[in-house]
Amino acid sequence: MRYDLVIFDNDGVLVDSEPISNRLLAAYLTELGHPTSYEDSIRDYMGSAMHRIHELILERTGQRLPAEFDEVFHARVFAAFERELRPVAGVDGVLEKLAADGVPYCVASSGSHARIRVGHRTTGLDRWFAEERVFSSEDVGRGKPAPDLFLYAAERMGVAPGRCVVVEDSPLGVQAAVAAGMDVYGFTAMTPAERLAGAGRLFSDMGELADLLV
Repeated sequence: MRYDLVIFDNDGVLVDSEPISNRLLAAYLTELGHPTSYEDSIRDYMGSAMHRIHELILERTGQRLPAEFDEVFHARVFAAFERELRPVAGVDGVLEKLAADGVPYCVASSGSHARIRVGHRTTGLDRWFAEERVFSSEDVGRGKPAPDLFLYAAERMGVAPGRCVVVEDSPLGVQAAVAAGMDVYGFTAMTPAERLAGAGRLFSDMGELADLLV
């Protein structure tokens, strides 16, 4: 293995949550008077921490989202996760191989700890991610594209940034990993390859990842 730590993004990389959450985000923003299509949500907010959604709406419209926005949105997302969420195809095999080979790995997500845990519990991925392997933008304050979250995860896992590889599917995540001085593998199952151009390698089938990391 060429790396000492594999850092996974969560949404769209471990759990197939992006279609669900972006559908709901687009609907909720539209409901609040900020017309947003599913495609708009994918383009503008995929990979974002919640604070970035608030910042972009304020910047574009001069209006603040309601104080209860995060709570209502998360309630809708969690309910949908319980009904619909599945693991990304092939990810169980990747995690099984990393664990069998003794390769350290963790998750570093723009989502909250609660969102990560709901998704992992629903999909059965919680068996791969003990608490010490889970990191959220809540832990650092600034989400992607800032490098803070990935640097924090590497520090907590005891690995130098240059010995880490990040698996990402969003442009913001790729930017954050590059800024952290880490290699990035871009997962293009849902994101056009040109939007992940900053990644060192691109792949579209999660089942290929274990072999690519060797």
